[in-house]
Amino acid sequence: MYKKYIENLKSYEAGKPIELIVREYGIEPKDVIKLASNENPLGCSKRVSEAIAKSADRAYLYPDDSMFELKEALSNRFGVDSKEIIIGAGSDQILEFISHIKLDEGSKILTSNITFAMYEIYAKGFGAEVIKTDSYRHIVDEFIEKIDSENPDIVYICTPNNPTGDATRRDDIFKIIDATPKESLVVVDCAYMEYVDSRDYFVEPKDFIKYSNVVYLGTFSKAYGLGGMRVGYGIANRELIDILYKVRPPFNITTLSLLAAIEASKDSDFVVRSVELNSKEMSRYEEFAKENGIEYIPSWTNFITYLLGENRDSTKIANNLMKKGIIVRDLASYGLNAIRVTIGKEEQNSRLFKELKEEI
Repeated sequence: MYKKYIENLKSYEAGKPIELIVREYGIEPKDVIKLASNENPLGCSKRVSEAIAKSADRAYLYPDDSMFELKEALSNRFGVDSKEIIIGAGSDQILEFISHIKLDEGSKILTSNITFAMYEIYAKGFGAEVIKTDSYRHIVDEFIEKIDSENPDIVYICTPNNPTGDATRRDDIFKIIDATPKESLVVVDCAYMEYVDSRDYFVEPKDFIKYSNVVYLGTFSKAYGLGGMRVGYGIANRELIDILYKVRPPFNITTLSLLAAIEASKDSDFVVRSVELNSKEMSRYEEFAKENGIEYIPSWTNFITYLLGENRDSTKIANNLMKKGIIVRDLASYGLNAIRVTIGKEEQNSRLFKELKEEI
């Protein structure tokens, strides 16, 4: 009745919502801390929430399908032409567009061993084969060996990488791109790039415009605090963007989502505050790990991955924390005995440290 490869396809496992914890454990919503989905603990810019409140009665209208104002804002921010930009309902939707134009049965994609699950889900949904390197990090030699031997149709570089938090050196990204045949697409997924403060790891969309086969992905869901509005973007040379537009449905983000992203793009101070808070609190997470003998992956994101070793069980710890009203992400489904914790506000993190110490 359905395509064969759908039978064994695992659904994407999203972070558990606050509402679920309230229902299952009878905990008051105000007592639940969600540190599982990498949302901005500061929420969104005040100018965003005010603009949405003022414009709620416009929800019955379709958005401006040209998305002119948002594209202009991104064009000015990144120094690219507005015709080199496509907007999606989250960057996930642009991943779907990319899969549409490149994949079918017999196609292949290449990813690192542990990375964003949607690459694999979209690929298998189109009947494509998923090739993975041995390491969760984007090791240049491993990628080039697989590119040479497997000739993948799409190469995914997730930097900083989700769910591990590590980033790929700038020079290594270009080595992988240069080793990839021009007939293959390279997707440089940079959802967390706003948190990267090192030139050795930082990249921008304009770095890739000269390539005919590279797409840069970004999002308003993380540093801009618009996870609930679902707005992402892809930036590439105009010919590639024109091709992606052929599979884009009309009005693919909402009127209020579009407004939110436009207003968010005008408040760079909010992003600066978000990144500064994240950096300050990330230091506390690193110190907690060192004090309690927990190995962690150095993170370039707004989350940290704690590797729990042989004597601890990530699923048990995550479940016990959940019963106490603290939601973290168990990475057992990725084959890691680890938890991923979103960096929250100071008081949220202090409560997490107290409860986690009792579990380890």
